[in-house]
Amino acid sequence: MLEEGNTLIQVVVGPRQTGKSTMIAQALRGLDVLAHSVSADDILAPTEEWLRDERQQARNLQRMSHSPVILVLDEVQKVKGWPNIVKGLWDADRRDFLPLKVFLSGSSSLLLRKGLEDSPKGRFELIRSPHWSYRECAEAFGFTLDDFLFFGGFPGAAQFSGDERRWMSYVRDSIIEPTISKDVLEDEEVRKPALLRSLFELGARFSAQELSYSKMLGQLNDAGNTTTLAHYLDLLSKARVLCGLPKFHPKEVNRRKSSPRLMVYDTSLMPAAMGRSRELLLSDSELRGHLVESAVGAHLLALAPQHGFTVSWWREGTSEVDFVVSDANAIVAIEVKSGRMKPLGGMAAFLKEYPKALRLVVGGTGPGSCTLEDFLMDRALASWGMG
Repeated sequence: MLEEGNTLIQVVVGPRQTGKSTMIAQALRGLDVLAHSVSADDILAPTEEWLRDERQQARNLQRMSHSPVILVLDEVQKVKGWPNIVKGLWDADRRDFLPLKVFLSGSSSLLLRKGLEDSPKGRFELIRSPHWSYRECAEAFGFTLDDFLFFGGFPGAAQFSGDERRWMSYVRDSIIEPTISKDVLEDEEVRKPALLRSLFELGARFSAQELSYSKMLGQLNDAGNTTTLAHYLDLLSKARVLCGLPKFHPKEVNRRKSSPRLMVYDTSLMPAAMGRSRELLLSDSELRGHLVESAVGAHLLALAPQHGFTVSWWREGTSEVDFVVSDANAIVAIEVKSGRMKPLGGMAAFLKEYPKALRLVVGGTGPGSCTLEDFLMDRALASWGMG
């Protein structure tokens, strides 16, 4: 938090209920430093003046103490026009040689990111707080692999893992509903809220499966169009709940034209959307297979920003590869042995077309393979060239 020479505003972004505010509070407790921490949630209608007053209190604290001060503004997205206000205050601090260390956070990752996109660049640095990994859930809650596949990585929901019905209600009411109603639907571009909700439900049920936009329209009871669906799927992706993985192709334009492979950012969203029990999801080979593939996909999506790679998938005719991870230097084809029936020969076909690609079989045996648990624990990360 006190990295010397780094004066950028630190913005903690991530899905709801992943412990962003708790993470900042714990970090502050471990530092011998003064801090002024406030939340716009504590104010009925937080205004620009409120934001300026809180920043002034932090400046006064720094002047009196003659030592570094951290200013933490939680739920800052609730202040109208916050990006330009914060940018202006940051510029003023630099001019006055009072370089406060400023941390911003909020429950709405989508609205925070939108604010950053609309503001001048070069003043903000993102700190990502993704869903918790299997390693973190195993250490904090004693989760087994099957626990993690079903309950996923929302730490706030883990306390209800002993009561499936209560857990499912919590995920729906405290995570999914606020994400859609308070985050995504506050975007002025959403003209068909019912369609967006239906798209999320459909996508969560069909996670780890290819579904063309025309087929999606056939499943949804709304007279939308493929452009609208693609836009709404992009909004859901920015909110870190659901995305559409593109097909791998060296040319970006070809990726954009492809049918997406739907993918949740956390496996807990699948049973919550389906309303299916743990016993059914984990015992049915087809359902469990999609759950396993979604766990692998979600883990790759969580790692992608940190390691600078993109996540896609590949299919040519009946030949298919579950995931393709790529950056400027390497391509890694990933096959997931999930227990469900799938066409054979996909990996061989991909490697024939891209002979320089590396291969990884999750759940396989022999060279180039690792167990699902090792993959989710990041024990095999370096072996597939992206560590």
